[in-house]
Amino acid sequence: MNNISLENKEIIQVVFFILLAFITMFLVLILFFYFSRKKVVLIEIEKKNLELKHQKELLHSVLITQEEERKRIAQDLHDDISSKLNVVSLNSHLLQTPNLNEDEQNNITNNIIELTQKALEESRRIAHDLLPPVLEKFGLHAGIEELVAEYNSTRSVKVSYENHIDFENYPVERHLHIFRILQELLNNSIRHGKATEISIHFTTFGQRKNFTYIDNGLGFDSSNNENSKGLGMKNIESRINFLGGDFNFYSRPNEGVKMEFNFD
Repeated sequence: MNNISLENKEIIQVVFFILLAFITMFLVLILFFYFSRKKVVLIEIEKKNLELKHQKELLHSVLITQEEERKRIAQDLHDDISSKLNVVSLNSHLLQTPNLNEDEQNNITNNIIELTQKALEESRRIAHDLLPPVLEKFGLHAGIEELVAEYNSTRSVKVSYENHIDFENYPVERHLHIFRILQELLNNSIRHGKATEISIHFTTFGQRKNFTYIDNGLGFDSSNNENSKGLGMKNIESRINFLGGDFNFYSRPNEGVKMEFNFD
């Protein structure tokens, strides 16, 4: 009888230790999954914070670009147009001077006409920089053709342009973003890269549109983050984000620049 009781106690102890082991393992698994999940959540939060920081940087670059554009326009209006109109106003008052002979009247009148014409040309230039008329009237394809022709007319750079996208069916409000991206790239290639040959190519892959830009300029090390944090690149990136696209940028010293981006 005592032997049976002893065996029962041993069985109970074994069962107890087995249950204790299972409970311990269960608690360990719970703690493991808890801390693993907590780590995953922290990584996701950090990732979201980095994305928000990046979006803030892009927004900041857009605001800076807009402010610089406003300052440039204000400067142009003051220096190129306002100053000319002031001289026109002065000459107009001179016409009221008594006893002017015919030659003096003609000289003042010609001066007024010449300054007025220059002021009109400057106002057209400023309006063209804000929104090229050909872009508004005839669409993106015609706007890029005109832009390419302007650069080729300088004879300092050869720009080739090929397009296989029907931009007539593309939302007009998005035309200006693509046009500004291209302007920024061309400006960087010529001003900083000293490029003499530039290739621009638009095509489609399924439902996505693709843009490829290549120049033979001086290039730079695009793997260096400091080189890709300029205001111009931030402005380009923010416009591509607006288009719902993504981009790849490659450059090496003395190997020019290559950029591709896809958009809806």
